[in-house]
Amino acid sequence: MGQASGGLRLAAIFGDNMVLQCQRPVLIWGWARPGAEVFVSMSGQAAACQADDAGRWCAQIGPFKAGGPHALIVSAGHESLTLHNIMTGEVWLCSGQSNMEWTVINSGNGPAEAAAADDPMIRHFKVANTAAPGPLDDVQGRWEVCSPQTAGEFSAVAYYFARRLRRSLGVPVGLVNSSWGGTNAETWTSEEALAADGELRRLIEPYHMPPEQVQQLVARYAADVEAYQKEVAYEDPGNTGEARGFAQPEADTSDWRTTTLPRLWESIGPEMNIDGAVWFRRRVEIPAAWAGRELTLSLGPVDDYDTTYFNGRRVGGIGPETPEWWTVPRVYRIAGEMVHAGPTTLAVRVFDRIYAGGFPGRADQMHLAPSDQPEAAIPLDGPWLYTVELALPPKTASRPAPTPPAVRGQRNSPAALFNGMIAPLVGLGIRGVIWYQGEGNDTQAHQYRRLFPTLIRDWRSRWGQGEFPFLYVQLASFRNRQAQPGQSLWAEVREGQMLTLSQPNTAMAVAIDIGDAGDIHPRNKQDVGLRLALAAEAIAYDRAVIYSGPLFESTCREGQAMRVFFRHLGGGLVAKGDRLTGFALAGADRRFVWAQAKIDDNTVVVWSEQVPEPQAVRYAWADNPDANLYNLAGLPASPFRSD
Repeated sequence: MGQASGGLRLAAIFGDNMVLQCQRPVLIWGWARPGAEVFVSMSGQAAACQADDAGRWCAQIGPFKAGGPHALIVSAGHESLTLHNIMTGEVWLCSGQSNMEWTVINSGNGPAEAAAADDPMIRHFKVANTAAPGPLDDVQGRWEVCSPQTAGEFSAVAYYFARRLRRSLGVPVGLVNSSWGGTNAETWTSEEALAADGELRRLIEPYHMPPEQVQQLVARYAADVEAYQKEVAYEDPGNTGEARGFAQPEADTSDWRTTTLPRLWESIGPEMNIDGAVWFRRRVEIPAAWAGRELTLSLGPVDDYDTTYFNGRRVGGIGPETPEWWTVPRVYRIAGEMVHAGPTTLAVRVFDRIYAGGFPGRADQMHLAPSDQPEAAIPLDGPWLYTVELALPPKTASRPAPTPPAVRGQRNSPAALFNGMIAPLVGLGIRGVIWYQGEGNDTQAHQYRRLFPTLIRDWRSRWGQGEFPFLYVQLASFRNRQAQPGQSLWAEVREGQMLTLSQPNTAMAVAIDIGDAGDIHPRNKQDVGLRLALAAEAIAYDRAVIYSGPLFESTCREGQAMRVFFRHLGGGLVAKGDRLTGFALAGADRRFVWAQAKIDDNTVVVWSEQVPEPQAVRYAWADNPDANLYNLAGLPASPFRSD
């Protein structure tokens, strides 16, 4: 535990099952009575310090060899507390937006991956999503030991990264997952760092206003939202379907209709263009081997609220008290005492207050399985019965939705997540950072090339642990293919990410080949984690591994062709396919056309009959390019432009 019965407590990041960074002194901090003498000891090493006037204390112990388990003991006067099952190993801060937050269970082959995740030497701490107008002194969260029961909710990228490091280094790995979907880079950067840059200062200027003005704006926005919600959204008048027996196994469903899930119910037909409450039911056959065992019921996200039943008993539900309820995957535990072999009825009441309603997720998110055997899951996508409890005509707004005011402390306001989710961790012993973000800045692509390096320098300066490795993922492919070469904001963000390699001890995992045209969250997180781990092995652990795909270096004109030179050849250049794709040429008019290309002595020669005097070459310059240049190590080339 991290708190004694009196005033002695540890910061939340220090808890049972944690991993402390090995091979270097580490800081341990917390709070006690002001002026109290605090003693910290672990594995024969001890340190003493004194709490300041605010009660905060900080002690330095170590270094320790990789290993464990250890017990960490903290005492102050008559108070003491002990943390158990502490390992020493490699600690990585894992941050960014939703592609870092994305869980193992929702990644490719998620149930099987979670079932095989039986490595107690991997530990994961998820920092609770918190935005704040000023730096906080602590986070919320707890350390989880990797097992088939816990790993499904780990960050997928972070877990696959750690899995590779466990195999290559053979030491415990701790993952501090401080990520939040849909966020921009400036919200992860301190206000001081933004203010120190003449261009980036403009990001924070709209937020500088007197407190009374802030209060007025916030109050006005809250009133506008309330008025808008009353105009366009319904409140749930109450669950009448439960009283009518809709959740019970013996319910008469002869007049219920059949649909396939997942889907939004508006897609069923014009008669379902409604708001209100709709019930869904499905019978499943519980195997005899599952009787008495805890089950996990996964439904994917439900739009908007749900109440979920197992054989007539409520087992879960999410309502308006949950932020962004329409995006939250529903995962409910079924107690073993409720589980009996044979036919079982699942029922879900969905209330839709505004816009579309139903199940907007993916088929692979819907399944039922023993909690300790997720690979045995019964798929739940496909046919379900449904009936309408309450049909309400959709409301039409007479005005646009209110726009949040530029007020400090909102999720995407500058420094808000730095304040709430990074500042409280500053000083924690880490080996480095892995980062997956950029989608949230796609409309400020040019600015990103300045903003992203500022974030990296900011974190390193505050941590005071030198230029620790900062490893990041370049944006994957997304959206429809372009028929002709053109402009691309996503390609510009990728360029900004590649230019950030000018910062020391950085590396970039290229993911251009593993995106999904229709989903901003590609499911192949295994290769992302692997590529980051290769970068860590090279940058952080000085191992002789090939960790990068080909990176653009220069071009030269050769008659009617352009020759492109690369670094990170990885044994040589190769094309995956019968010919190179993804290259475009332009002359002085800067009108790009698709071009032919071939590999020649570890360079690429690019030409087109339409461009007799080429001046510029681009590769994979699109949101979702058709591109297939790799090195012999199997790592893809980064998109680039020579112009």
